[in-house]
Amino acid sequence: MKWRDFITLLGGAAAWQIVGLFVAFSIALVPLAANAQQAGKLPRLGWLGNYLPTFPAYEGFREGLRELGYVEGKNIIIEARWAEGNLDRLPGLARELVRLNVDVLYVGGDQGLRAAKQATGTIPIVVLACDPLDSLIVSLARPGGSATGLTCISSDLAGKRLELLGKLVSGLSHVAVLYNPEDMNKVPEYRLMQDAARKLSLTVQAFEVSDPSQLGAAFTSMAHAHAQALTILADAFMNFHAKRIADLALRTRLPAIYGFREFPDVGGLVSYGASLREEHKLAAQYIDKIFKGAKPSDLPVQQPTKFELLLNLKTAKALGLAVPDNLIALADEVIE
Repeated sequence: MKWRDFITLLGGAAAWQIVGLFVAFSIALVPLAANAQQAGKLPRLGWLGNYLPTFPAYEGFREGLRELGYVEGKNIIIEARWAEGNLDRLPGLARELVRLNVDVLYVGGDQGLRAAKQATGTIPIVVLACDPLDSLIVSLARPGGSATGLTCISSDLAGKRLELLGKLVSGLSHVAVLYNPEDMNKVPEYRLMQDAARKLSLTVQAFEVSDPSQLGAAFTSMAHAHAQALTILADAFMNFHAKRIADLALRTRLPAIYGFREFPDVGGLVSYGASLREEHKLAAQYIDKIFKGAKPSDLPVQQPTKFELLLNLKTAKALGLAVPDNLIALADEVIE
C-alpha cells in the first residue's frame, strides 16, 4: 500500500496526528544520534601512573585538565592504570592502554617512558621525568614513537643540595647517596653528584637500592660507613617509598635532602627542587595541544623555572640540628 493510500484509509485528522507523531519521534532521535557520534569522537587519554591514584602531585595534572575545560566523560575519556609502586607492572599496563586505542599516553620517569616505547611505535607520548636533561632529550629523540615532555632537571641541582646539607651539618665531609640503579638515568646523575662534591671538598658514597626489602640494610651500611648526611636521587621508586626513607633517616639520625616536597611532607628533613604538582599541571597543556593536532616533535622539552625549598623543623629538632635563621628565611615553606 502506498503512503497516500494509507493516509486516505485512516482519514484526515487521525492520519495527520500519526504523521506528526512520527515526525516528532524522528526529530527526537537526531540529537541522540548526534550525541552518540560525538561521544565516539571524544579524545582518549591513556594515563600510566607509577603510584596510587591518590599520590598528592597527581592532583596538579587533574587541576590542569580542569582549567583547560576538560571534564571526564563529557569531553575527554581517561583510561588510567596504576602501578602502585611496583614498576615491574609498567610494561604490561602500557600494553593494556595501547590495546584501548588511546590517542595520547601520559607517563612518568625513565621507567614509564621505556614501558611506553616498548608498547607502541605510533601513539604520541608525553613524559614527566626528573633526570639529566641531555639523557632525556636523547631518549625522546628515539622513543619508538612521537614523544615530548617535561623535565624537573633534578640532577642539575646536585651542588645546591650538597651546599644546603653543609649549612645544616657542621663539619660535613662524608655524604651518602641513595639511588635506584634500575633507573638508567641515576648512574649518570650520581656522577654529577660526584663532580659537585669534589668542588665542595666533600666525599660521596653510593648506596644502591631497587627493592623495598633492601632499604633497611642500606641505612645500616650508611651508619657503618660513618656517613654524616644523605641525599636521595629521586625516581618513581624513591618517591613511592618516601615515607619509609624519611623514617629510616630519622632512626639512623642521618640528615637527608630530597628533590621534592613529598619528602618533608612525610617527615623528611629538607627538599629542594621543582614542584611535582606544578610540573604535572603543565603536562596537561601538552596533552591539550596534542589533542588539538600538535605534533610532539614540535613541542620542545620544557624545563622548570622555579625551585622550592622546604624545611621540616620538627625533624631538624629530632635530629638535634640548629637550622640557621637565614636558611629558614630562604625557605618557601617551613613545616613545624
